[in-house]
Amino acid sequence: MNRRLSPWLRLAVTLALLGVLAWRLDTGQLLERLTALSPAWVALAVLLGLPQIAISAWRWRMTAHRVGIALRWPTAIREYYLATFLNQVLPGGVLGDAARAWRHGNAPTNAAGSQPSPSGPAVRAVIIERASGQVALLLVAVAAVSLSPALRHGIARAWQPWTTTLVWLLLAVLLLVGVIIGVSKRRPGTALATFCRDVRRALLTASVWPAQLVSSLLVIATYVAVFLCAAQALGLQRPVSQLLPLIPPLLMAMAIPLTIAGWGLREGAAALIWPLAGLPAQEGVALSVAYGLLVLAASLPGLGVLLWDRRASQAVSLRRKLASEGHP
Repeated sequence: MNRRLSPWLRLAVTLALLGVLAWRLDTGQLLERLTALSPAWVALAVLLGLPQIAISAWRWRMTAHRVGIALRWPTAIREYYLATFLNQVLPGGVLGDAARAWRHGNAPTNAAGSQPSPSGPAVRAVIIERASGQVALLLVAVAAVSLSPALRHGIARAWQPWTTTLVWLLLAVLLLVGVIIGVSKRRPGTALATFCRDVRRALLTASVWPAQLVSSLLVIATYVAVFLCAAQALGLQRPVSQLLPLIPPLLMAMAIPLTIAGWGLREGAAALIWPLAGLPAQEGVALSVAYGLLVLAASLPGLGVLLWDRRASQAVSLRRKLASEGHP
């Protein structure tokens, strides 16, 4: 029941957040801006999806190898495109990654197709690969806020009443991390210990963490570049130095798996962050919506992967049916 209700709840949250923003903002002006996007900047933003997927697939492939499972380059590219598209159209923003882990864990590892890959390591590889990106994004967001005096002071004024609560939450997170590390050392046979072992092997060792960090930063750079292309496509007259600190917090808001592909959360965050920096909320929401449309367009090769797989599956089913009926 919970699994059936969850997608509908996320859809409801998405529509509710977008509805509130539409009620509070000038939707006519927003639509006018979106219909006048510069085609050249739109094309450039969509093309940025190519290095974004390539670097992400390389990071996933490296992580998979570190946890002891094979992952071919063509497979990594294809599956990452499919996962990105599914994340854009399915509730939660993580179902595409779940499908990526499942497909990798159940894929044949040899030419004959008789031996499936280990599903446990495949799932852990995807989780660790996503965690690498989220940790890097958190570092970038903190650095962006720290380097923007206007945004830093605005956030400090807005969050001053919640300072004590935030301190206690931080202490609770640190305590939880300590417990996890302690359990992994005391009980090496548990599933949690296995996961912690793979985290150390694929993410934290001195031989791999620089590659994880650099690849994750490069992926974030492509996200930021798409935002900047969206600003140019909208014709926003803002210097890059003014926009750069505002983008990572929006990316962090998208990472919260409560809506469809971050829609609503991203725009709501923009409506809050832009005024903190002394800028109009309408502008931030327009940029956020344009970014969402551009990312969706860049993920469309994943739809091609989905349709191709469906066609291949139908062809296999047809051959099996004909064979069972005695046809050559």
